[in-house]
Amino acid sequence: MNVSDLRGILAYIPQFREKVFVIAIDGAIVACENFSNIVLDLAVLRSVSIKVVLVHGIAHQLKQLSILLNTQLSDTTGIGVTDQKTYELSLMASSNVTFQILEALSTSDLRACATNAIVAHPFGIVGGIDYQLTGRIKKIDVSFIEYLLQKNIIPVIGPIGYDGEGKSYRINSDSVAQFVAESLQAEKLIYLTPYPGILNGEGKLIRELDVSSALEFHKTFSKDMAEPIRSKLEHAIHACKNGVNRVHILDGRMDEALLSEIFSNSGVGTMIYANQYESIRQARRKDIGSILKLIQEPIEADEILPRKGTDIARDLPFYYVFERDNQIVGCIAVYPYPKTSQAELACLSVAKNYENQGIGRKLIRFAEKLSSEQGFKQLFLLSTRAYLYFMQKGGFKEADPSILPLERKLKYEKNGRRSKVLYKSLNG
Repeated sequence: MNVSDLRGILAYIPQFREKVFVIAIDGAIVACENFSNIVLDLAVLRSVSIKVVLVHGIAHQLKQLSILLNTQLSDTTGIGVTDQKTYELSLMASSNVTFQILEALSTSDLRACATNAIVAHPFGIVGGIDYQLTGRIKKIDVSFIEYLLQKNIIPVIGPIGYDGEGKSYRINSDSVAQFVAESLQAEKLIYLTPYPGILNGEGKLIRELDVSSALEFHKTFSKDMAEPIRSKLEHAIHACKNGVNRVHILDGRMDEALLSEIFSNSGVGTMIYANQYESIRQARRKDIGSILKLIQEPIEADEILPRKGTDIARDLPFYYVFERDNQIVGCIAVYPYPKTSQAELACLSVAKNYENQGIGRKLIRFAEKLSSEQGFKQLFLLSTRAYLYFMQKGGFKEADPSILPLERKLKYEKNGRRSKVLYKSLNG
């Protein structure tokens, strides 16, 4: 690594610090020569305070065991029927791979823990077929995983799920990685595979696809794709539609592929990305009632200034709402001050039953993006009670009221709330 590489990594650290990356490693990658280098890359991620969760597959090891023991497998993927013998070999393969990963992490002084965080039920009988010991994910024990991450322990999760009666089931590892990433609201889900990524019809690597383009690509080309890579594309699409910002599919056999994918603009694999602003739109007159309902509690808690329907109607061009399932669950206002190249973030509110899902942060990032695109150099806000949230989650800093535009400073002094003034410089 040369100096320019290090500088490139440092540029990304503020963006990724304390974020969760779920890294799904195919069994074939654990078995390949480059796995020891991947462990070193994981050490780099941990050294810059990125929270890492590892999910591993076992198809490669399962096939090897079946050859060694001369046993016929009913399924290798965790999707089809898992008979008793395949189940027993799956447990053996999963234990071996988990142990190999824990052993490798120890060589880089990384603390890790094998988990039973996947709560599963039997897949059941579908279309007249009994899937026997194949499972389906009921939920992820998020609090358990988050506890380990808080203690700087890497959770290692195999493709085995557990029910409340002490029974276990074989599950597809791509699905496990997707569910874990969604449940943790991970910043990234990264699949390390024995494939270069998603290839187009001419066999060339596709560098990136937004989720809608990925859907169209899947409809057109899925029948021509190898099953393992098709599975990852399908789970990437689902993850992006359910709150994961970025999913990367790359060749884990390539040295430094993981770091190159994360810490460079071009990357080395395929990135599927969600349009995190697709649920945010400009407010309409018919939304005023929903906005008033949304901000009622924050107004009563003295978190934001009181507003009437006429106030919102007057400023409607500056209001934006976050929709989920055709329901308004968040709002924000962005007021422009062109003379000073500043914009004000105001009236941020998220419905109580949608808190802690990253919606507030998405609205803040939207305000930053909008303000930057409009040529503003600074975004500021006033806060009486939520200032720690904006500083910790949004990267805002405290400033003196003197930074406010004159007309906003006069309002600030008049209302007497003595709000903290926070600001953030924008790149644009």
